[in-house]
Amino acid sequence: MHGPTGYRSGIGIVLMNRQGRVFVGHRKDGRDPPWQMPQGGMQPGEPPEQAALRELKEELGTDRAVVIATCPHWLRYDYPKAASTKRALLFRGQRHKWFLMRFTGNDGDIVVETEHPEFSSWRWMAPDEVVANVISFKRDVYRVVMQQFAPFLGHMQDNRQAAPISPVLITPSRQHDLRG
Repeated sequence: MHGPTGYRSGIGIVLMNRQGRVFVGHRKDGRDPPWQMPQGGMQPGEPPEQAALRELKEELGTDRAVVIATCPHWLRYDYPKAASTKRALLFRGQRHKWFLMRFTGNDGDIVVETEHPEFSSWRWMAPDEVVANVISFKRDVYRVVMQQFAPFLGHMQDNRQAAPISPVLITPSRQHDLRG
């Protein structure tokens, strides 16, 4: 049998609330640390932004969010060598297009007990705590994502988010070897 090839394409979401905190879900699979931002695969021919809104609805039970910014490049990570999941056997890792979204609903709109739940619970976390609280093989990607969105995260934390913000494409300040 041949080893895994290529990267599974998907999307990742940094969902911010009105207080500038980031949604993280407690993974059901028992990995340690267990926290993760929403992410998921793309269906054939599905545009990334549409996939992001679909995944938000599938994983959090709500689509009450607006896109604020998009990372310009696909960011990828490799699965750990010891991974034995079906995806790890088929793919070398995942590559995601990342979106920053502002949550426009109320906490009660978020329901992680969905038809195919990814998370057992959830919380809002300070942006500077996110990277340290995710599984190690995703930390480099999360670090790049949080750096790319940092200007917006600070803006939203200052509670100046009431003014409309137009979606933008972020231009990276330097190249990363994480690009897909």
